[in-house]
Amino acid sequence: MADKAVPHFHNQAGVSVIAVGSKEFMCIGALPPFDHPHVFLDMGSETEIICQYCSTLFRYDPKLKPGTAEPAGCVWHDEAAKAA
Repeated sequence: MADKAVPHFHNQAGVSVIAVGSKEFMCIGALPPFDHPHVFLDMGSETEIICQYCSTLFRYDPKLKPGTAEPAGCVWHDEAAKAA
């Protein structure tokens, strides 16, 4: 199985802002099994976007590598998919 091309982020910790290194990504809300529908978010030319499900504010930070976030723990790695 190929790795997912679109990064997935969550806000399990309930932080007010998540800085991300990608302008296109998926928000899953909390960690499974308490996640919301996985929503594709695209900032376009903007630098911020709010998830319509969980109201998490994502802010683009060009200093971060694509697929990374600050806090780093907000990046979701689907271990179940990797094990399959």
